[in-house]
Amino acid sequence: MDYADHNKINETMLSAVSAALPGIPRRDPRQLSPLVLAYIGDTVYDLFVRTFLVESSDLTAHKMHLAATKHVCAAAQAAAFRRIEPFLSEDELAVFKRGRNAHMGTVPKHAEIAHYRAATGLEALVGYLYLSGADVRLEELMRIALSDTPDAAPPQRS
Repeated sequence: MDYADHNKINETMLSAVSAALPGIPRRDPRQLSPLVLAYIGDTVYDLFVRTFLVESSDLTAHKMHLAATKHVCAAAQAAAFRRIEPFLSEDELAVFKRGRNAHMGTVPKHAEIAHYRAATGLEALVGYLYLSGADVRLEELMRIALSDTPDAAPPQRS
């Protein structure tokens, strides 16, 4: 199934966003730079983390914010990648590596370079899956990424 067929079949979160912004053509995420994928992936990842916190806790908004920052820091995202890595297809791993290896310019002072690169790779993968309309796959991987252990993990894809 090619990119165009995939998008015709699936009603996705991206479809809802696109419907709200008429006249803007959808782009093939395979043609975007890994840092552009990471740019959108950062926001999608943050949305999953915030939704997870809202649904799974009774914390105040301020305490949710503090908890969210612990999930979206470079070290936590690098750990999240390690949890999903065994379940990635070759194509998904290739997207991660493109993001990880992209020239970023600067690294925050509080982040180790290896963690920051892994986090960027993870964000690129999340952005790619989101822009591809692969919501089910994104949800599977995010469930594992946000858990302490990969229970009920999806089968590995090739």
